[in-house]
Formats: sequence, structure tokens, C-alpha cells
Amino acid sequence: MHAQDTPTAAERGDALERDTLYLMTDPDGPPIWSVEDIAREAETDDPMVPVHGLLRAGLIRQTSDGFVFATRAGWRMVEIVGQVV
Repeated sequence: MHAQDTPTAAERGDALERDTLYLMTDPDGPPIWSVEDIAREAETDDPMVPVHGLLRAGLIRQTSDGFVFATRAGWRMVEIVGQVV
């Protein structure tokens, strides 16, 4: 019997970014998010971790007052791979 593989820190980070993007592109959800709302919905202590990764990738943008929203590229990525939440 094989032990179940434990996800690495990088895999957990990727999953958190993916889930955050899925959250932000949910057609039934709000189009713009506060970082605090992301923390609450994604159940993470540090929501800036996925936010920074998604910002660097160009999949979300941040307003001058700190709110974030998915870019067209973010929406398209979810269209291509499908939303699997």
C-alpha cells in the first residue's frame, strides 16, 4: 500500500491561486473583491500570497484603493481550463 502523496508547498500555493481565481471569476459572485473578502472566502490567513501571484501573472488587477478583479486574461484562462471548484 502506498502512502498518499502530500502536496508540496508549491502545489498548495498553486491550488490557492487557482481557487482564488475561480472565486473571482464565479459568474454568481461579485466582479470586484476586497482582499479581506478573499481571505474570508478562501479561508486563508494571508490572502496576499495568491493575490501577488495572480497580479504577477496578469490574471488580476488591483485598484488604487486595494480592491482586486479578474482581468480578461484571467477570465479566458478559466474558460479554457474550466472552473473545477
